[in-house]
Amino acid sequence: MSEQFEIHAELRQDQGKGASRRLRHENKMPAVVYGAGKEALSLVLSHNEIFHALENEAFYSHIINLHIGKKKEKVLLKALQRHPFKPTLIHADFLRVDAKEALTTHVPIHWVNENSCYGVKSEGGQLSHLKTDLEICCLPKDLPEFIEVDVAGLKLGETIHLSDIKMPANVSILAIMHDENHTHNLGVVTVVKSKAAPAEETAE
Repeated sequence: MSEQFEIHAELRQDQGKGASRRLRHENKMPAVVYGAGKEALSLVLSHNEIFHALENEAFYSHIINLHIGKKKEKVLLKALQRHPFKPTLIHADFLRVDAKEALTTHVPIHWVNENSCYGVKSEGGQLSHLKTDLEICCLPKDLPEFIEVDVAGLKLGETIHLSDIKMPANVSILAIMHDENHTHNLGVVTVVKSKAAPAEETAE
């Protein structure tokens, strides 16, 4: 994980909807941090700082250095509430990370060799992405920013399932960790037939 994310926060003193509205007028937003056997803390963040950090996809699946005054906590972004129609953030939840405890989180899938996929290039099919991310389990030090899925050899009608994905060392897909009957071995991408173009009408 080459990226380093730093977010600064203050302890929140006022609670309630009115206080939250005042924060937003000041270009700030409420948040909470919890977990690792410590008490939950209500926080105040700079809206712009976290808004710009979210422009980087890695922020969603990366361990973040959360500065609360002079203290620093290692956390993951667990939930984010956005305004229903304005480009603004409403609230954020952060989970403390313990270096010795396995964590579960979602990481994005990066598709490799889409343009050279056999089923698309040679058989006229089209890729259908069934999932965009994976819920994984690992220690914090092993957390990947994304998981690559190579679709180069995928043929028409074929599907790549969760168990087919080559995972980094010490990283597991949560859905199939204890799935002895393969009931949760879902597909992540498949090649389907392209929709036929409508026939051109014959001119009179």
